[in-house]
Amino acid sequence: MQKIRKTGLPIQDFIEEAAMETAGVNEMTQYLTFRLDQEIFALDITKVREVLDLTTMTKVPRTPDFMRGVINLRGSVVPVVDLRLKFGMTATERTLNTCIIIAEVTIGGERTLLGALADSVQEVIDLDAGQIEPPPRLGTSIHTEFIRGMGKRDERFVIILDVDRVFSSDELSLVQGAGSVAETASTACCTKESSG
Repeated sequence: MQKIRKTGLPIQDFIEEAAMETAGVNEMTQYLTFRLDQEIFALDITKVREVLDLTTMTKVPRTPDFMRGVINLRGSVVPVVDLRLKFGMTATERTLNTCIIIAEVTIGGERTLLGALADSVQEVIDLDAGQIEPPPRLGTSIHTEFIRGMGKRDERFVIILDVDRVFSSDELSLVQGAGSVAETASTACCTKESSG
């Protein structure tokens, strides 16, 4: 178990260190845990690229409410979504611990980066298959396909997300399109400034 702090550095350092600690343990998977409201969620650590302090986002017009904007990540435009809004909670508020988790998602067979707002990151945990229950079955009208499972940790459940299924393919295409629109506008702006 490893506490995480926002550094703006790739999470790879944490992955390598945690992997050394668990060498020889079979069937263990590592997850980055984070808080949304009072609930603890988790992402497979292999999908997480880095954790950033909350920074200024540029809102893209005509996008859904959960699409909070885009950020500049070392010259790349990365869309940022508010998982609290996507999950029917109130919007994420800016606090000292609010952060952006940069994750890799697959859209139509293509990998892209996506930022997800979180109230705070918690730690990297190891869970084996025996500590993970299947997602709850809540009837046909409630969609839970984005929940990979329910991890059991210290008498609490950790909701393990399948980041590739949190958004519908239409929503992901819209998010990816917002990033492309912002990148095109940014390139056009910079080209205009450098030629003027």
